[in-house]
Amino acid sequence: MSRNARLIYSPDYAKYYFHDDHPFNQRRLLLMHDLMSSYGLLTEADLLAPRMATDDELALVHDRRYIEFVREQGHSEAELPQAMSYGLGTEDVPCFRNMHESAALIVGGTLNAVDAVMQGQAEHAFNPAGGLHHAFRGRASGFCIYNDCSVAIAYLRKHWNARVMYIDTDAHHGDGVQWAFYDDPNVLTVSIHETGKYLFPGTGSLSERGDGSGYGFSVNVPLDAFTEDDSFLEVYGEVVSRLANGFKPDVILTQNGCDAHTFDPLTHLSCSMSIYQAIPRLAHQLAHEHCGGRWIAVGGGGYDIWRVVPRAWTLLWSEMSDQPLEDGDLPPGWLQRWQPLTDLPLPQRLFDEPFPAIPRRAEIAEKNRMTLERAMLYAPTGAGK
Repeated sequence: MSRNARLIYSPDYAKYYFHDDHPFNQRRLLLMHDLMSSYGLLTEADLLAPRMATDDELALVHDRRYIEFVREQGHSEAELPQAMSYGLGTEDVPCFRNMHESAALIVGGTLNAVDAVMQGQAEHAFNPAGGLHHAFRGRASGFCIYNDCSVAIAYLRKHWNARVMYIDTDAHHGDGVQWAFYDDPNVLTVSIHETGKYLFPGTGSLSERGDGSGYGFSVNVPLDAFTEDDSFLEVYGEVVSRLANGFKPDVILTQNGCDAHTFDPLTHLSCSMSIYQAIPRLAHQLAHEHCGGRWIAVGGGGYDIWRVVPRAWTLLWSEMSDQPLEDGDLPPGWLQRWQPLTDLPLPQRLFDEPFPAIPRRAEIAEKNRMTLERAMLYAPTGAGK
């Protein structure tokens, strides 16, 4: 595998900003970029700047009235009366200045990643600001104003007629993407997430498996709370390998939320940094087996911005760019620059020390195996064999 990857990045991503106390904080991207640079993983040739998605591109998925309202609200001094009807002005998605431009830049970053891969400029591309998988056609949801994942898939379908395998390992169900392509047999959406019994958005059950000609092309594996590394990776490896073998995608798009980590303040899974090396490793392998290497990655959830996100997405970039990292001390300069800015003790090493075992470990793992078996019953023809 040659080093042929692009990182879509700009400090302007930080303008997608709700307020100081909001859990979605793009400062995590600054920490990530600095950690990648501190490891010597980035050159100028690796970087691509994002662009703003056009209204026509956004309208591949989003209602034009919604796009216009987001623009108008972002240029208004006060919250407009209709905001709540569009999912804006809520606790999850507060209004902020220039919200359209900031959100469209993230979508455009993911579209630049798509273009780089599909036009042959790179085999792989990663937009860490992307992964905003909760937004719907005409409504914001779950910290997400526009859904860059859905727009990217629609863009791939329109311009390349590509069969797209979408793999979402965020702890939260990838609902917006699932519903956007629920009846499309050329888009296989796979979401491995914490069960909606305990966590937003409350969807992603086994029974959500597509509609019409898309029946079976929506695959969900809701994991039990407190799932640990071995069980998570057992499910992930089995599901994505078998589905890729059956579906034969032209391109793989992965959403790489890193909120399944035990440190994450919003979820109830109990994984360590080890899964964030294994997840992209298998995606990378499958992209070369089935897609000529075509792999587009985006970020997603991740609300421990100090201890989890920088390490997780540095590991993803390490895999994507064929610059493997072993466990060891984090670069001292990175620790010195960022430790004074947080009360949390920053991790000293790339990987975590072993966490105490969950008392119900065996029970949780067995429950997840049963869920896996049931999920594969609904897989597309040939994919569940």
